[in-house]
Amino acid sequence: MIKVIYFAVAREMVGKGEETLKVENLTVKQLLEWIGSSYPAFDQTGMQVAINEEYAMLDDTVKAGDVCAIIPPVSGG
Repeated sequence: MIKVIYFAVAREMVGKGEETLKVENLTVKQLLEWIGSSYPAFDQTGMQVAINEEYAMLDDTVKAGDVCAIIPPVSGG
């Protein structure tokens, strides 16, 4: 299983802070596509994904036992 944690506006888009997916592995791109198809309000534009607290690329693999963070764009001043 893969734990997915949603931060800030991503949390608002999906309506929850976290969930667990019953899959063995998938790519970051497949994860974002799954979230988009499961939650129509989810807009992956600018979203970053971290696997076990390290930023990931779209072709990186998420494996069972991993924790993924969905991080929206941030701004500051």
